[in-house]
Amino acid sequence: MPHASDAEGATESAVETRGLEPVPDGERTGHVRELFPTWVAANISVLLLTMGAGLVVFNGLNFWQVLVVAIAAPVVSYGIVGLISVAGKRGGSPGMALSRAVFGQRGNLLPGSLIWVARWGWETINAVTGAYAVLTVLDLLFGVRSNTALIIVTLLLFVACTFLVSGLGINALRRCSTWSTYLFGAFSVLVLVHLVTHTDWSAVFDKPAGSTAMMIAGIGTIAAGGISWVPSGPDFTRYLPRTASSRAVVGSTIGGAGIVVLPMVLMGAVMAVSTPDLARATDPVAFIGEILPLWLAVPYLLIALVGMLLINSMSMYSAGFTAQTLGIRVPRTWAVSVNAVISLVLGFLLMVVATSFTGSFISFLTLLAVAFSAWIGVFGVDMLRRKDYDGAALMDTTRTSAYWYRGGFAWQATASWAAALLVGLLFTKVDWFSGPLASSWLGENGLGWGVTIVVAAALYAVLPRTGTPAAASTQAAEAEPVRLSL
Repeated sequence: MPHASDAEGATESAVETRGLEPVPDGERTGHVRELFPTWVAANISVLLLTMGAGLVVFNGLNFWQVLVVAIAAPVVSYGIVGLISVAGKRGGSPGMALSRAVFGQRGNLLPGSLIWVARWGWETINAVTGAYAVLTVLDLLFGVRSNTALIIVTLLLFVACTFLVSGLGINALRRCSTWSTYLFGAFSVLVLVHLVTHTDWSAVFDKPAGSTAMMIAGIGTIAAGGISWVPSGPDFTRYLPRTASSRAVVGSTIGGAGIVVLPMVLMGAVMAVSTPDLARATDPVAFIGEILPLWLAVPYLLIALVGMLLINSMSMYSAGFTAQTLGIRVPRTWAVSVNAVISLVLGFLLMVVATSFTGSFISFLTLLAVAFSAWIGVFGVDMLRRKDYDGAALMDTTRTSAYWYRGGFAWQATASWAAALLVGLLFTKVDWFSGPLASSWLGENGLGWGVTIVVAAALYAVLPRTGTPAAASTQAAEAEPVRLSL
């Protein structure tokens, strides 16, 4: 919200001009309830249907086991998103700007660079899925078959729309998220009714149970998607008043994500009983036209397309901040454009060159979760110790900053992050990479990201506290360790 003097409703359509700088208390007119549609929109993706189908086809789970996975995964992952989001209302800055207080002005460049690059893949996956949705609608309505030229056009269209929404900023994202929540909810009910009346439920419930190990692995896979949003959490809470309820922040985050993840994963599992090829499809969207009637498939795809556009817009919105923390001295909207171009190029390669979309997606999601988890462990422990953030020090990238520490690095945080990242990769296995401990129980159950969080948090907790130099402000120097109150 750009100006404190503007009335709350008058600025909703304005372009957000604020960058990394902390939001003054007078401009913090946001409401916790706005987080609910934000995290609904962050999960409106047909990829959840494909992942739900994978729980049945690849993991061998039955309906009740999928139900457990669909409940546990968002509670775990978005519970962490909600907890880290509390830092946003404390410091009033984006997550990767607040991270400077933890890693140091130079040290923050290490996790920041990795997270920025990882976002390229996330945005590419969503751009490709959105392009496939457009191609499927064109095929269903007009019989237009996919070709290279059409792929380029649809990708361009999707990425351009993403750039527009993310460039406008937080107000545009909130407005779009609210309306997409209503529309997606209404059509999801229609899809559920169709499935209830056209599904062979005896075949669904007769399926034997899979192993507990595969159920745990399923939770890890679904939760990995939520983990990727953790560093972005503070980006969407920095306009909240400091007095906003931390419990409500966590509850709205879990609720918004869970209300989408639960039915989508279950629907995918039910669909997989009659269409097992769903989990192996090269095109992760076309199956909807085969399962649903035309009158329902087309509007549902269009609503899902809006959802995927919002997911990418939210990711690019945060990526713009991350680029700025890396020293790319351009306005946030121009920083967003860098990710837009990258996702366009990588999206074309994934649609035209890659042979398995689902395999590439799961592999990427697994590595993404590990990359983000090392940051989560360190940042989370720091949150438990820290009462507030020094806004001036966050923006001061010179040696006079209270967050310069030693040579610009907080060595305790940097060492904990690097060690945890290495350990997490040892337990990780994807299509093109397998760590030496990937065959262990933790590795086989897809919990490499969990190991990463625990190692990062444990190391950072036992290492001596990072001291602030004499130039630190009184506010930063006198901050006392406190436990997060929820």
